[in-house]
Amino acid sequence: MYNLSTILASMVAIAVAISVHEFGHAYSAHLLGDDTAKMYGRMTLNPAKHLDIMGLIAMLIVHIGWAKPVPVNPNNFKNYKVGNVIVSLAGVTANIITAIICVLIDKHVNMFAIKLIAEYVIVYNVGFAAFNLLPLPPLDGWGVISSFIPYKYNEIAYKYESMSSIIFLVLIITGAYSIFVSPIRNVIWDILYLFM
Repeated sequence: MYNLSTILASMVAIAVAISVHEFGHAYSAHLLGDDTAKMYGRMTLNPAKHLDIMGLIAMLIVHIGWAKPVPVNPNNFKNYKVGNVIVSLAGVTANIITAIICVLIDKHVNMFAIKLIAEYVIVYNVGFAAFNLLPLPPLDGWGVISSFIPYKYNEIAYKYESMSSIIFLVLIITGAYSIFVSPIRNVIWDILYLFM
């Protein structure tokens, strides 16, 4: 029964982490003048609209993963760089806010089922936020960094982006991603501890 409970809690947590993250991207882009995600039906908290199978498997196995990237057209922003940075960070911010809310729920609610779900939502949102901050295409960390790359280095950036799939797989298969994710995750946990 306990195993079934943890599986169900994990599935709920993954659905929440994916949904709030992608909704954060879509809604922030909408506020900044780009309705591309809205037109594609991605400005929603429905996890089915955002699910990526490989990202889901990674979330279940190592508690970090990814969803289908929300389509965004930065050319619709008044300020390309600022808009791109805000949208890139909006998903991670949504994950952290969700984790904080669940910390408060876990702290003040005594029902086992709710506490269990809240705890799993915290873990998956922290993992999702930390992993997505890696400076690797198409993750959010790269969205932030690429916004500030001078035009003259675009060719190098494109080459890096073309190799990103290989780098991505190597990091996942070898587990080397944890070297980079752990410090980011620790910072996020430090933020959450303020509310515990």
